[in-house]
Amino acid sequence: MKKIIRHLSLLLIGLIVPALAVAQTPAVKKAAQGVLSLTTFNQDGTIHSSSHAVLTGNTGEAIAMWHDFSGADHAIVIDTKGRQYDVDVMLGISENYDLCRFRLKGYTNASTALSMVAADNQPAAMYVIGYDLKNPAIKAVKPQRTEKFMTNYNYYVFNDQDISGSQLGCPVVNGEGQLLGIIQRPEMGGQAFAADARLTTGFKLTGLSINDHTFRATGIRTALPADQEQAALTLMLAASQDSAKYEAYIDDFIKSFPTATEGYNAQANQLMAKGNLAAADDILQDEVKHAAQKDVAYSNYAAMVYRASVYRIDSTFTKWNLDRALDLIKEAQKVNPQAGYKQQEGQILYAQSKYKEALDVFTGLQQTDLRKNGEIYLEAAQCKTMLQASKPEIMALLDSAVNAQSGVASAPYVLARGRAYDNDGQYRKAFKDYLTYDSLMNGRGSDEFYYVKYKCESNLRQYQIALNDIAHAIVLNPREPIYYAEMASLQLRVNQPDKAAQTCDLAFRLPEAANLNDLYIIKGIALCETGKKEEGLEALKTANEKGDARAQSLIDKYSKK
Repeated sequence: MKKIIRHLSLLLIGLIVPALAVAQTPAVKKAAQGVLSLTTFNQDGTIHSSSHAVLTGNTGEAIAMWHDFSGADHAIVIDTKGRQYDVDVMLGISENYDLCRFRLKGYTNASTALSMVAADNQPAAMYVIGYDLKNPAIKAVKPQRTEKFMTNYNYYVFNDQDISGSQLGCPVVNGEGQLLGIIQRPEMGGQAFAADARLTTGFKLTGLSINDHTFRATGIRTALPADQEQAALTLMLAASQDSAKYEAYIDDFIKSFPTATEGYNAQANQLMAKGNLAAADDILQDEVKHAAQKDVAYSNYAAMVYRASVYRIDSTFTKWNLDRALDLIKEAQKVNPQAGYKQQEGQILYAQSKYKEALDVFTGLQQTDLRKNGEIYLEAAQCKTMLQASKPEIMALLDSAVNAQSGVASAPYVLARGRAYDNDGQYRKAFKDYLTYDSLMNGRGSDEFYYVKYKCESNLRQYQIALNDIAHAIVLNPREPIYYAEMASLQLRVNQPDKAAQTCDLAFRLPEAANLNDLYIIKGIALCETGKKEEGLEALKTANEKGDARAQSLIDKYSKK
């Protein structure tokens, strides 16, 4: 009998001990409300990964394993009430510890967020909380070992038999329901662990985070930094991303910094690019109304009206014209009479063909700090040109534009002076400036520049250099058939007919080249000169059929040979 009682006692103890092991406080049970089901998706909508996440902030901030997001295009979560939310932005990433922090779109239930443990002491009890809409599993766990990293953070390593795959991403909490970490396992397999969740509170975004290779590994956009200057840098860099993301950044910026000008200006620029000037005007009025720097707002407004008027974006929107731009920039000067706004006034006057008034403005600005920038002298030279001033007067201003600054900053003014020499037939001086410009740009000029330089060199009979430069223009812009025609023409001129014909054939690969008669004429001459009369005459006949007046005399000439 005693033996039976003893067995019963042991059995009861065996039942009681596990029950005690999973006993948890109300705080631990409440923490279960902060567990989320996480699903990340590829761009084509297929599932990239399924795991869990944990709410850690009052406005939908959460943490999860980073590898679930790496390579994914978008993601959703479902909370313990069955409500679905999109993952909106990434707030921080640690590749080394496979943790990331993000924010949900539209989540407002602050009471479900788990608080972080304040100290790095080993907790008396630890629990893993599972995800379930009705009855989440809560399991007491004990780490196999605890390591320190980055001085004050804990790294918990667990026995694999204590952790199941269904618990990945789920929170590990202490007896007060405070978050210690989330259950993790390396993406390629390995022992389960939890890196200290407090690490994620130190994540910081900068304006350059948007271009960081880690953040770019996911299709989910980076959040705006909290610092206004850094946020403005993010906004500027985001302009090169797809339009949907850029629009989201603009909206975020205006909401976060309602008295700053950058967000309104970016939004108005987008609307202007779409030709919606009325909507852009409304945004710019909001900018003037809300901006802390009213002068900047007026300047932005004037600049946009000026551009729309000069480039005739929408002539039906009569509210935007050069007179309106002039009024706006004068408002900016009333608030803050700085030289930059006066320069805008001069540019508007120039666009109105008021060259004498504009010249007076630019001449006056040469007594301000803007004299250190060649633009003022270049603009004055342009006014002088329109007023038909003497060439020495114009060249003196261009010299001043070049000498106002040194190094790369002088490059556009060296090029402008070179073009002026070129147009005046002073090809050697133009060539010298073109060489200087090319050196200042470290050989990174545009295809248009190398085309202009080629023409100048051709006039100087520097044919080999000219061939090199027109070839460079083609490399930079292989879709421009005129460059091929120019190169083939010069090859023909220097007695390289075989190469001329080959260049024409390269051009004919472009649909744009089909109607460029010069190519048929050059190819026809080149082939006839190399003894391929039949093919050459065919090319000339094509030019003749296209109405080229030169073709028939060439056909007659080569038919007789």
